[in-house]
Amino acid sequence: MKKIQIGQFEVGNGQPCFIIAEIGINHNGDLATAFRLIDEAVIAGCNAVKFQKRTVSVVYSSAELAKLRSVHPSILAAALNRGVLSGEAVQRLQSSEFQNSTNGDLKLALEFTVDEYRQINEYCKGKGIIWSVSPWDEQAVDDVREFNLPFIKIASASLTDDALLKKARSLGMPVIISTGMSTIEQITHAVDVLGQENLVLLHTVSTYPADDQDLSLGVIQTLKSMFPNIPIGYSGHERGTTLCVCAVALGACVVERHITLERTMPGSDHAASLEPDGIKRVVGNIRRLEKAMGDGTKRVLEAEKSIMAKLRRVG
Repeated sequence: MKKIQIGQFEVGNGQPCFIIAEIGINHNGDLATAFRLIDEAVIAGCNAVKFQKRTVSVVYSSAELAKLRSVHPSILAAALNRGVLSGEAVQRLQSSEFQNSTNGDLKLALEFTVDEYRQINEYCKGKGIIWSVSPWDEQAVDDVREFNLPFIKIASASLTDDALLKKARSLGMPVIISTGMSTIEQITHAVDVLGQENLVLLHTVSTYPADDQDLSLGVIQTLKSMFPNIPIGYSGHERGTTLCVCAVALGACVVERHITLERTMPGSDHAASLEPDGIKRVVGNIRRLEKAMGDGTKRVLEAEKSIMAKLRRVG
């Protein structure tokens, strides 16, 4: 299997697992929260953090955006302070004390502007950690082009969007793509569109949180067999920390997990995320596993020889 270069890290078999802390939209539209999550990823020893980027009016229909939705006042207040909502939305929310919120209000509230990503870019540089985004539409790809990111991530929901895949490839950087809610035929087609060079596939189950019996971790080995020239990883949404470490034992050379400050925070992804102690355990246990795996050669260790002399009667 070929190895690929992501920033300063070599990714592939025989290399340390590349660990991505998925911040996604768990910042709740607050830059200070995003910075705190970056700090926690650095403390845990993650290799990268990742966000999401959407052009809301492109990704969602007008009817979907107009649907009434109860949005936590703290998220709306942050959005009003940032000035990312329309004048109509500001009047409607202020006059109703945040009661008449819509799905569109939430989507816009959770979307960082390009200028805010410039601040994230500088913050990550200062902390010594690389970052990227999952763009959900072609405009979002153009929005992040200026950052010369070390990789681009395609979400499972976008695996069948050929135009987006081609646009992402136009950035000229490694592409990591999740494979949730996709058939083998759809995955193969996406690989054909993207090409196998500088590509990573992540086995994913797109439920939040995912139940253990649905994880199908054996698919990691299936993908490794089908695509021997592509690094295979795992993006996990399950509860707890054990099974993503098991994914590494099965051959995953990239692991992505959502992180949050608290799983009880308002927002759709927090419940399937790891709190700071959880992501620390993931990183620590993956690194412990890597030490324990060895090189596959059975040998008598120096540490065993004195025990062998003491206990072995024959040979």
